[in-house]
Amino acid sequence: MEYKEVENWQHKKELIGLLDVTTAPKHLYAMGTWDPTLFENCAAIVGSRNITSYGQTVVEKLIPKLVSEGVTIISGFMYGVDQHAHLACIDAGGKTIAVLGWGITTKLSGNDLKLANRIVESGGLLLSEWEDQKAAHWTFPARNRIVAALSKDVYVVEAALQSGSLITARLAQKLKRQLWAVPGPITSRTSLGTNKLIAEGKARMWLGDEPLSKRTTKTDDPILQALDSEPLTADEIALKLSLPVSHVGATLSMMLISGQILQKGGTYYIAHAR
Repeated sequence: MEYKEVENWQHKKELIGLLDVTTAPKHLYAMGTWDPTLFENCAAIVGSRNITSYGQTVVEKLIPKLVSEGVTIISGFMYGVDQHAHLACIDAGGKTIAVLGWGITTKLSGNDLKLANRIVESGGLLLSEWEDQKAAHWTFPARNRIVAALSKDVYVVEAALQSGSLITARLAQKLKRQLWAVPGPITSRTSLGTNKLIAEGKARMWLGDEPLSKRTTKTDDPILQALDSEPLTADEIALKLSLPVSHVGATLSMMLISGQILQKGGTYYIAHAR
């Protein structure tokens, strides 16, 4: 497959999001047919390289919904969540952009080559800021800033506590992109990072067909009723309701896990109110 440098990319309206990053790429190379409409509505899907069957199911549920809404799927082309997202997008009839963590001239083989061909043949693109750079530890975090910058929404499907996907999550926050995280089993290492994003109020929870923000939160619980009026700390809730702090803390923990509330800096909020 042939590649081309995207000349004067800084002046292309479809790439304006890349100018939000502190260190914008000096060059941009693309493989595939350039179509500006690809970039009009993009969502990044990122996650663990050690994708589980749960992660696969999530991707296969999330991607078709986004594709049906005309969203272009962006990911990082690595095995695991990235490649599963690219494949699910193509299978759903959508278009996907793979941002490479190495130079565009790097020779691919096996399943990587097959996937690259499918991406291009389906109307998608392979992108890299390098022409002949070899993959290295630093190139993948560098790639992540492009993934986040080109996207309006960033979905973290599975991520361990030290996952590179959390770098993309931090970049999404810094660039003021909408960050979503998929909750997972508390016994799963690959869900510790996503659950932490949700518990700390850094990401909105994606629960399936309907975003959490559109769900109705039941406020018949006195703690939820208190938070429905204003954000409060656990001590403030206990004082306001004349309840033991231990009881309030335990209840708040369960509400965090269920997604009814969010917490940031020790203050709790109704999930739909932030």
